[in-house]
Amino acid sequence: MPPAHSGEVTAQLPPLADEVPGSGEHVPGAPPAPPAGQASVRQERPQPLHEPDEYSTPPYGGPGPWAPAPPVQLPTPAHGTPLPPPYAGQQGAQQGPQSYPPPQPHPTQRHQQPPQWVQYDPWNTAAPPPGQQPLTHHGEPRRTTRRRAGVAGAVLLAFAGCVLGGAVGAYIERNGGFTSVELPQAERESGGRAPDSVAGIAASALPSVVTLHVSGSDEQGTGTGFVLDRQGHILTNNHVVQPAGSSGEISVTFSGGQTARAELVGKDSGYDLAVVKVTGVSGLKPLPLGNSDNVRVGDPVVAIGAPFDLSNTVTSGIISAKERPITAGGESGDGSDVSYVDALQTDAPINPGNSGGPLVDTRARVIGINSAIRAADSGAGPDGGQSGSIGLGFAIPINQGKRVAEELINTGKATHPVIGVSLDLEYTGDGARVGTKAADGGPAVTPGGPGAKAGIEAGDVITEVDGQRVHSGEELIVKIRAHRPGDRLELTLLRGGRERTLTVALGSADGT
Repeated sequence: MPPAHSGEVTAQLPPLADEVPGSGEHVPGAPPAPPAGQASVRQERPQPLHEPDEYSTPPYGGPGPWAPAPPVQLPTPAHGTPLPPPYAGQQGAQQGPQSYPPPQPHPTQRHQQPPQWVQYDPWNTAAPPPGQQPLTHHGEPRRTTRRRAGVAGAVLLAFAGCVLGGAVGAYIERNGGFTSVELPQAERESGGRAPDSVAGIAASALPSVVTLHVSGSDEQGTGTGFVLDRQGHILTNNHVVQPAGSSGEISVTFSGGQTARAELVGKDSGYDLAVVKVTGVSGLKPLPLGNSDNVRVGDPVVAIGAPFDLSNTVTSGIISAKERPITAGGESGDGSDVSYVDALQTDAPINPGNSGGPLVDTRARVIGINSAIRAADSGAGPDGGQSGSIGLGFAIPINQGKRVAEELINTGKATHPVIGVSLDLEYTGDGARVGTKAADGGPAVTPGGPGAKAGIEAGDVITEVDGQRVHSGEELIVKIRAHRPGDRLELTLLRGGRERTLTVALGSADGT
């Protein structure tokens, strides 16, 4: 059978879904009906651009003889929608194109059909009428578990990054970066110090300085001393060894840490000096002695000792003054332990424990024995203990110390120069006044003594010694003890308002 003409195909196509033949009702969403005079006129559908299929295969006709097509089934809503009847079978292929009436909707379902379910027309290119939706509707993609896992992973990764970044930042802030820091430093010097520098002086003198630990039945103490000779004699202060008494122990510690027992050789409270001796110690290095008469105010000095039991302590300063009359001691109450010293004054820090240690010059020679300090208060610290240095230290001149040490080593006791008079220590005027009687009730001027021979009388006021002014009885004693027995002194005195000058040869008295 020849193929059907295009006009016949157009006439046999089913009407639009909105057109219901034989019905006077107008379906909602359908275009308006044409006027009455134009009822036979219909809008032509677009024609395919190719020849009709001679086998009338869909959508151009019924199924062909060679490939029966399955019926087309539109999407069915829940309430159901009637589908067009199936196309003709294979017999229709031999009878040509056939027209089929459009499916009639059930009267009760025509107005209940959802607007999105319309008859499918593959050739209708017009936009869907208002209120209707296209057959194809793309919904939003479902959010899967994989997407939620990806978001959670991203959050965890961001949190881990924050924690790691904070840790790295803290490390950089504390350590200054990831690299180790190496600060510049000077090379180690192999050379020594100049002999006249503080370091050079200390290196030379320290091996000769020792620390003394003294213990007795009632008290104990610590002080310093220095080696006088290779026989083991050590010079220190009397008040350092005083706690030992007659049965106490004295221990000596050298700068290298070696310790040894020491025995008391002799002491003198008037000069506040003592000598002890160690035995069985080899390699002793005596500290050389200088000459205190050569010292000038302003000369640099170094003090070595064990302040507060801190051994091998080195401090430095200058000579602040010379021939400073000081008295120390007097704890016994009877004056027997009072020392009179024509001292060297220094601002080198001296503290309790430095007593008995050497005060040396720039050539590491001893020029004084550190003995006393001036405290800012009564001598007691704020907690009731010992006070420290305020830059006023006093040392016994080595010239006096040498003489006393030699006497103590040779005889076990020291001699004091005297003028044979008793002084009125309560006199408040300027100078030293000779008393009216001695402490034991005898005459103030010892008969046949040095003073009596020089012409000194009771009541005389001595104002100068060898041209140096004296202002009190203590100062006169200090000036006299700065000399040796047998030395001749020129004294200036006042008697009855008249000034006189006398010469006296110093006598000798045993010390205690």
